[in-house]
Amino acid sequence: MDSIRRPRPEDAPAIHELLAAADTAVIGHADWTLDDVKADLADPGFDLDRDGLLRLDADGRLIAWAWACAKGRSDLVEVDVTVRPGREDVAGPLWGTVLDRARELGRERGHDAVTVDAGIHRADEGKRALAERHGLAPATSFHRLRIDHEGPLEPPAAPPGLTLHSGETEDVRRDAHMLHQAAFSQHFGFVKVDYDTWYARRAAHRATDWSQLTVARVDGRPAATVIGNDQFLPDEGCGYVALLAVLPEFRGRGLGRFLLKHAFAADAARGRKGTILHVDSNNTTPALDLYLSAGMRTVMVIDVWRARL
Repeated sequence: MDSIRRPRPEDAPAIHELLAAADTAVIGHADWTLDDVKADLADPGFDLDRDGLLRLDADGRLIAWAWACAKGRSDLVEVDVTVRPGREDVAGPLWGTVLDRARELGRERGHDAVTVDAGIHRADEGKRALAERHGLAPATSFHRLRIDHEGPLEPPAAPPGLTLHSGETEDVRRDAHMLHQAAFSQHFGFVKVDYDTWYARRAAHRATDWSQLTVARVDGRPAATVIGNDQFLPDEGCGYVALLAVLPEFRGRGLGRFLLKHAFAADAARGRKGTILHVDSNNTTPALDLYLSAGMRTVMVIDVWRARL
């Protein structure tokens, strides 16, 4: 008989193995690393005792991993249900469980209703059907883009008045936080967070390397930032641009393209095979066009399914 219990940090390897099996069945390869799973379990906004569920078979093998996680004090809640191939029978009830938990999280935060988001590979027809059955519908799509590096790249020339500053000092990290919050305020699913929470989430992930955070100042004023990390180094051998943000008042000056090229050159200098990033196809800025024009290509599409509960 199956059993259900709450996750613990030491469950990370079993969860990773399950996610890898599910991804391989859909897209042909694992799309998570063990460090990704460890970071999610350690996220300061995730309550191990209330937000996640593990379902195990009679032999103790993990067959499902389901969770709901609120985004700060907002009415946004992210959810997911992953089941082992061949055990799709347990998926439906677990969707009901995580959506009930999403409603609880909303009430705990003083909201009469919640907006629930689930990221689903476009190729995953089974999960898409379950999401639709539970009232979710496609809301936007995130493209995973990649560019390959075949050797060193010439760093781009900095525009006049621009200086670059590394995230190894707190004042630069605070500038990056400010730039992120201001530049992304109108983007899909964005929720403002304070600096301490922003910092803690990144510090909890082993992929974080503060030397890959760069703030661009124009005439001494923080104007844009690019934040790279090692999330795709273990499995893809690539660098990752986790964030590229330009303040509205500094847009149209080529700062985004400059920082993108800066990230490419930095990754190539580190010996990375390429650079990866994600972009919302409905971004309020023409970011997808920028990345494609810089030589990147789409390698995967992940749709966000959304419901108001």
